[in-house]
Amino acid sequence: MAQESTQHSASSRLRSAAFAPIGDEGRAELVETRLLRAISSGAFIEGDRLPSEHELSQLFGVAVVTVREALGHLRHEGVIETRRGRNGGSFVRTSLGAVTEFNAAALIKMPRAALVDLGLLYEVIVAACGEYACKRATAEELDVVQGVLEDARSLPADAWRRRITDVQLELASLSQSVRLTSENLRVQAELTPLLALQDFDPDQREKTHAALIAQIEATRAGDVAAMRECVGMSIRASVQWLSAFRAALIARPTDEELHVTLENYRNGAGQPEEAT
Repeated sequence: MAQESTQHSASSRLRSAAFAPIGDEGRAELVETRLLRAISSGAFIEGDRLPSEHELSQLFGVAVVTVREALGHLRHEGVIETRRGRNGGSFVRTSLGAVTEFNAAALIKMPRAALVDLGLLYEVIVAACGEYACKRATAEELDVVQGVLEDARSLPADAWRRRITDVQLELASLSQSVRLTSENLRVQAELTPLLALQDFDPDQREKTHAALIAQIEATRAGDVAAMRECVGMSIRASVQWLSAFRAALIARPTDEELHVTLENYRNGAGQPEEAT
């Protein structure tokens, strides 16, 4: 029961971050991007119902017609489906391939310097949250988080990513700092869809898992230096992997569609070489 409550609260916070108002930039493309990020990060999974068009327009601060256009494109891409009737609405479909392609395209467009800078910001925030968690987290709270993490090992990639994101958010919240946790959530909502590109690589998943275990152990011991070291090494390794993957995607043959390249990687036909 405690684990279910932990996962629910973490996912709820992710959803709040995903639906921060867009304001004057209210274009359908931005609404679509926010929704895809929410699905990528695990805020919504297969079978979940999205808020209604009216609710989304209020959350994002855009016109209903803008939301409708974004949902129509997501429906065309196979990411969501619309059901009619009393219990109808827009529901997330099994669409890992479409979401992965979107995330890969976003990675290609992001300058390498911007990726490195985003990773640096995330490292600073996670380490700051971790430092206060070392001082404030109780053994019982850490036991709950560790239990959620251990249960994730056998999950498929998309469900695994949602569980890992839950763990990362819960570790941040153990800082008991509202501002630090909120900033962690904001940056994680931007970075997690890119981190999810690693999930087809079993070695990367295992490294992420091991780093979180080490972070929990260091937090339990109140060892700030050890916590900072494992956080820094893990995030830097992920950014390095993403930099190499980005370079490999950019260097693919000009006549090869992105979804074909990604399928080859998922099937183990290629792995990004280490970035230098």
